[in-house]
Amino acid sequence: MSSRGSWGSRIGFILAGAGAAVGLGSIWRFPYMTGENGGAVFVIIYLICCFLIGYPVMLAELTLGRHSGKNPVGMFKKLSKDNTLLWKGVGGLCVASGLVIFAWYSVIAGWVVGYLYKTAQGTFNTQHSSAVIDDIFSDFVSQPILVIFLHALIIGATAFVLTGGVKGGIEILSKWLMPLLFLILIILAIRSVTLDGAMEGIRFYLYPDLSKITGIVVLKAMGQALFSLSLGMGTMITYGSYLSKKENIPASAMWITFCDIGVSLLAGFAILPAVAAMGGSFSEGPDLVFKVIPSIFSQMPGGYFFGIGFFLLLIIAALTSTVSIMEVPVAYFVDERKWPRKKAVLLVTFIAWLIGIPAALSQGASKLLTALPVLSASFFDVISTLFGDISLSIGSFFIAVFIAWKWDLDLAAEEMMHNGRFSIEKAWKFCIKYVSPVIILIIFIFTLWAKFIT
Repeated sequence: MSSRGSWGSRIGFILAGAGAAVGLGSIWRFPYMTGENGGAVFVIIYLICCFLIGYPVMLAELTLGRHSGKNPVGMFKKLSKDNTLLWKGVGGLCVASGLVIFAWYSVIAGWVVGYLYKTAQGTFNTQHSSAVIDDIFSDFVSQPILVIFLHALIIGATAFVLTGGVKGGIEILSKWLMPLLFLILIILAIRSVTLDGAMEGIRFYLYPDLSKITGIVVLKAMGQALFSLSLGMGTMITYGSYLSKKENIPASAMWITFCDIGVSLLAGFAILPAVAAMGGSFSEGPDLVFKVIPSIFSQMPGGYFFGIGFFLLLIIAALTSTVSIMEVPVAYFVDERKWPRKKAVLLVTFIAWLIGIPAALSQGASKLLTALPVLSASFFDVISTLFGDISLSIGSFFIAVFIAWKWDLDLAAEEMMHNGRFSIEKAWKFCIKYVSPVIILIIFIFTLWAKFIT
């Protein structure tokens, strides 16, 4: 017998939806992407894209989910009428994306757990050179037993929450952790902007230099908006399927979008001014959290406690996201295969653990996986590109095309505006029909061009 659930309250859904959107993409990825791509100009373009692309697609996913009451595969099967191979494939891609993204996402989350322990141990209490910090990270990710154990730890924590179901697991987790996440991030941001020398970072973050606007910057900002709002993998379709008819979709989606934007902006304030204050570089890239931030905390007054707070914050963000990502394949087995929830959770998390093992070993623990033959890239980077970049663009594009051109846009608008107080119907129809899919297609083409052609 299936174990499909529902949200117990509106605030529970909003916090769970915010937890799905707010994750390492907001706190780990947004600051380094901002640092690499011109600072304030990147932030402005990102904000525009969140509302022109992200919000309309989120409305589409929630609407499709609530109307069908299904996971992505079940939704396309129910609403596409003919259920052609294309729509079966898109639904399957959403489920597969959630599974594989969770596998490598949990590896990064495991690193965060490891660095929380190192910070609590006092590893970074003494000021280290950048070379020493680099060596600490390289040594850490090269330990096969340790990284696999930490990967399994995140998998296990996610499985524990998911077995509690929608109301008893996901909603309770989000109600407790999301307010705590905001509190820790606000404290860190206040401390960061009050450091001596922080003004250079604040200026970089808030004052746009228009000369830094390039096509690549625009495309990366659009990609960040898509990634940070967790769109294209069916998460919001699945969460929407647990919504009751009394819920106001436009208002709830707006709150989720604002929460994600708020956390991203706060993360920028927490990190970039501190980087400037400590004489660091804004363009350190993905290693910013693990190579630059520990060095900053080692030099910062009270850095021991702020370091613990920061990595605790990342763990909270990671866990709320892993739970939402894994709910997509779990819901597939519950809906389509009629499995009990616990059986679905155990199978899905076990498969994700297996997929994540080569990803965990591909940062130095295994020479073969660290530099794959022919590709000259790590296994981690390959699945990150295929499922973190390409599959999300494909999923978002076809979701927008499906609701605007395949299903029934008027019926979708009626479902979306059910119990809605303010009509955004005309604006949403225009965006989801013309603006969002065209821009998403551009992102997809240029992502392929940048990664595989140039």
